[in-house]
Amino acid sequence: MMATKSELAALAEQAGTRFLLALFVDLRGKPCAKLVPVEAVEQLATEGVGFAGYAVGAMGQEPKDPDLMAIPDPSSFTPVPFIKEGLAIVHCDPHVEGQPWRFAPRVILKSLVQRAADAGFEPWVGAEVEYFLLKRNPDGSLRTADADDTAAQPCYDARGVTRMYEHLTTISAAMNTLGWSNYANDHEDGNGQFEQNFEYAEALVTADRVVTLRYLLSMIAAERGMVATFMPKPFGDRTGSGLHFHMSLTSAGQPVFPTDSDDTKGLGLSDTAYAFVGGILDHACALQAVIGPTVNSYKRTGALSTASGASWAPRQPSYGGNDRTHYIRIPDNQRIELRGADGAANPYLAIAAALGAGLDGIKRSADPGTVGAVQGRTALPPTLLHAVDALETDSVVTGVLDAVGPGVSEYFANLKRDEFFAYHSAVSAWEVDQYLTAF
Repeated sequence: MMATKSELAALAEQAGTRFLLALFVDLRGKPCAKLVPVEAVEQLATEGVGFAGYAVGAMGQEPKDPDLMAIPDPSSFTPVPFIKEGLAIVHCDPHVEGQPWRFAPRVILKSLVQRAADAGFEPWVGAEVEYFLLKRNPDGSLRTADADDTAAQPCYDARGVTRMYEHLTTISAAMNTLGWSNYANDHEDGNGQFEQNFEYAEALVTADRVVTLRYLLSMIAAERGMVATFMPKPFGDRTGSGLHFHMSLTSAGQPVFPTDSDDTKGLGLSDTAYAFVGGILDHACALQAVIGPTVNSYKRTGALSTASGASWAPRQPSYGGNDRTHYIRIPDNQRIELRGADGAANPYLAIAAALGAGLDGIKRSADPGTVGAVQGRTALPPTLLHAVDALETDSVVTGVLDAVGPGVSEYFANLKRDEFFAYHSAVSAWEVDQYLTAF
């Protein structure tokens, strides 16, 4: 008798898949994968595929450690024939010696989703993926891919969108083929900057989709000789790229953020929703180390203005209604928008950390304070180093990183501190211009 096909094998057969990218990301968000032929799909489904963890990157391993085994999640199976005919992606959960690996970002988020379930909630997340389309000059410097994209205020420019029609519609068609429900594609505030939106979903599904979309954008842009970058601030005089998260909770399938009665703050939210907001605001400084995880991130949140007239990046942990100057924007009574995260954020860690902070707020019945006010909270960290310092003293956010096991938050903090000092030790063109003949 033939063995029953695994769910993954059945999905691959139905999609006409010939090869699978068994994919996961490290703590920095680097996508790592092995290309597995469909002939080996049953082995992939039952045993996973092995990686030398130290070679992967930031995964908490040394050269002597045993293999990471990437175990596929069949529910994440994503055919991508628009990249290569017969290709599919399946997101994986790294394991070591049979146990989920505590340093794996997807494993961490799954733990936080379970924590939410234990508290009686289902987390839902939407993500706004912003990026620049660039080309390289012969000397290696970068320029806007569209040479005519030079307007002082290019945001929503119909001509700029039309000139990038082939790229944008290819991505849109891909998202809709995958069932993500792409509903808008626009030119953002910086020259060469775009955003393509898809519907919200369960927290883990959205994180998987952000990783997949980054891959699709990078590969499809490269085919047209462009570089798609999610770098938070690739140009000092242009708006940076955010990764805004729209977050909500349900309980037994019913929304818990709206309220049927008047509330004292006037935004139509329930006490649970305000406590969730309060938790995020209370932990905002530590949270920034996770959702703004690079040196470059703080050139986005630290910007006072750009060529278009506004930076669109928060500087204070405040909240308000349909007002994009706040750290948390509340456009309606169904959701909140966390605007502190940027394009460098690892979506699994960022969603996990924000969810953990919000759940802590619910547990404590945290008060977010007066709408539009900072309420004495510390301003957002000015550098990555300051954010790491805040992270290390915040037991809630470190507790998120350590949700599956100890040592992850310390490893992450050291990783980011080393990153800051590597940057700090490099001599920049600015320093040469300022100091070469100054004395």
